[in-house]
Amino acid sequence: MDINLNDLNVLIVEPSKTQQRIIERELNSLSIDKIDAVHTAQEALNYISTGAPDLILSAYYLSDMTGNELLHTLREDATNQGTCFVLVSSVTDIRQLDAIRQAGVVAILPKPFSAKDLSLALKTTLSHLNPEDIALENTDIDDLKILLVDDSKLARKHIRRTLTSMGLENVIEAENGREAVGILNSELFDLIVTDYNMPEMDGRELSAYIREQSDQASVPIIMVTSEQNDSRLAAVQQAGVSAICDKPFEPENVRQLIQQLIN
Repeated sequence: MDINLNDLNVLIVEPSKTQQRIIERELNSLSIDKIDAVHTAQEALNYISTGAPDLILSAYYLSDMTGNELLHTLREDATNQGTCFVLVSSVTDIRQLDAIRQAGVVAILPKPFSAKDLSLALKTTLSHLNPEDIALENTDIDDLKILLVDDSKLARKHIRRTLTSMGLENVIEAENGREAVGILNSELFDLIVTDYNMPEMDGRELSAYIREQSDQASVPIIMVTSEQNDSRLAAVQQAGVSAICDKPFEPENVRQLIQQLIN
């Protein structure tokens, strides 16, 4: 049964009582009232051990660890690795934010956030909780073969889990572009999903290789990246990428992209 907005069980992890009340009030305004709040990461982990909420809204700076460390702890736990996690923070450091994007955060909300920001984050949460199968016109979804390329094991887990929830289960993984090239030379794929920033061979170089040197020059390529540099993204597009998708990996956008590319 699909989960609706007012069905959501939400855990707020926020050291400030004032901020807790603000977030709870905004959730209440959207008819969400199944809300609990804790102050520390350990309190959150203790709470989750008795039953995971549908969504965690967490600050970045907590007294005992960061929100990034809390998310990584959850992602390394097989029981809770799929729990939806939204960061609420004024952090702007690219390295800090990239680490949390790699771990599969659902959304990153600024502090303070607007009602629109929160609504979009909740919409994305529901798309994770209520996944829809890919609708393909002339292809059996079970036959669709995907190569997933990302140097982050956590990112691969998150992306693979999202693809699997859409019915795409035939996924082979590579840690970087160089490893992907070796796989491409021996197997055929219907779709490639690749990160941009990777060691040895990045996503741009991999895309250029596929388009110019491989026997699969026409295979659709989706680039999943947190890159914001316009000139670099332009270079990626020139390398022949079919579509660019932002991290966090938003299921509904990705589902529509794949349907368009494959159909």
